[in-house]
Amino acid sequence: MCHHHRTVSGEQKSTAAARVPDFFIAGHAKSGTTALYLMLRRHPQIYMPSLKEPQFFAPEMRSDPRFARELPGTLEEYLALFAPATPEQLAGEATPSYLRSPTAAAQIAALAPGARIVAVLREPASFLRSLHLQFVQTMIETETDLRRALALEQPRREGHELPRGARSAAPFMYSEHVRYVEQLRRFDAVFPREQMLVLIYDDFRTDNEGSARQIMRFLDVDDSLPIAPVEANPTVRVRAGRLHAAKRAFHSAQGPAARAFKDSVNAAIPDGVRRTVVRPLRRQLRRKVLFARPAPAEEALTGELRERFAGEVAALGDYLGRDLETLWGYGRRD
Repeated sequence: MCHHHRTVSGEQKSTAAARVPDFFIAGHAKSGTTALYLMLRRHPQIYMPSLKEPQFFAPEMRSDPRFARELPGTLEEYLALFAPATPEQLAGEATPSYLRSPTAAAQIAALAPGARIVAVLREPASFLRSLHLQFVQTMIETETDLRRALALEQPRREGHELPRGARSAAPFMYSEHVRYVEQLRRFDAVFPREQMLVLIYDDFRTDNEGSARQIMRFLDVDDSLPIAPVEANPTVRVRAGRLHAAKRAFHSAQGPAARAFKDSVNAAIPDGVRRTVVRPLRRQLRRKVLFARPAPAEEALTGELRERFAGEVAALGDYLGRDLETLWGYGRRD
């Protein structure tokens, strides 16, 4: 039993009266979960903490050591996130890595057996391309070519050629992100089917307001309130490679000296200047210099990925009772 699991069970008695989440947006990344989070947390009958991804039940999936100190490490810290929720509100959170974690479903069920689970799934080739671009953008991934990143899975599984500062190889096992049926079955094993809602990303992209209302009905909150559509975390590619690499080196620097330097830089900038000048400039830098719209997908690689994951798509379609092969352009294999 891992230390994290001991932490959860060991603190449950002392936090028995604390508020536990009523629902979880459990995944996947790059499938509209951030937009759903932003839309749902505006609902007066829903409380979601400002920390979008606590990742509490999937510590092995935490891919970025820069933010590790901001995440809850104990059950008490985790439940404190939901303390502001009123009795009339549902409390929830959104952590896309829960769907991929081999242990999160069971741990969530142990804490909140009545919770409702929402998952959003995306066509595999498009999903992996977008996920890889996101990892490069957020400076988690150093290999900017998706084909090469896929080829690095085995060496990275063995602990080689990992990006500097990576906590584990798990986030970089791109192919394992697409084990959709296996991931859903872990939740099926511990939650009744009526407590689970599985959405398809295409439906959300076509009508994100309608998808948000579908979730509201699933959660038994008022679905008639006005909803402002949201597009969050659009997929981009790195344009200024050297500048981005330098930025990554600065942010990923570890050790007392590096932290002291970064702290001194932050301390030298007054809060007002950081808010009104530095942050807007940083956004402009990201938008106009560092990043650009992604280039068209590599057709050959897309074809290879579709062939590779055709069986998974067919199995998921059977599992959900929906023709995903036609929707995603895979075609039924004879």
